[in-house]
Amino acid sequence: MVQYIQTRLDASFAALSDATRRGVLEQLGRTDASITDLAEKFHMTLTGMKKHIGVLEQAGLVTTEKIGRVRTCKLGLRALEEEAAWIERHRQLWDARFNELDKVVEELKRKEKVDGRNKS
Repeated sequence: MVQYIQTRLDASFAALSDATRRGVLEQLGRTDASITDLAEKFHMTLTGMKKHIGVLEQAGLVTTEKIGRVRTCKLGLRALEEEAAWIERHRQLWDARFNELDKVVEELKRKEKVDGRNKS
């Protein structure tokens, strides 16, 4: 189970690491679109957009359906809950570390202030 989740996270974050693919997801969040329409919108070749769509499909973020000669894309059924949970766990970890660092900095400032008064 852990390996499966890790593989899904890897696929999702790899798909989301590209600005064009994030843009495609935003576009598909507004309305379904053909690969041709997406290629035009993002000023890409059809082949290039097909590759981006393939990465998004492998991650489960997009589904496509071919009707006649047109392949229509829409958002996949899978939400990003596991990815959001992973990010939240790491955000909490870093928040805790930064809070501890803030305490150290404040203590150093306090000591510096006290030492400055003692020298005068």
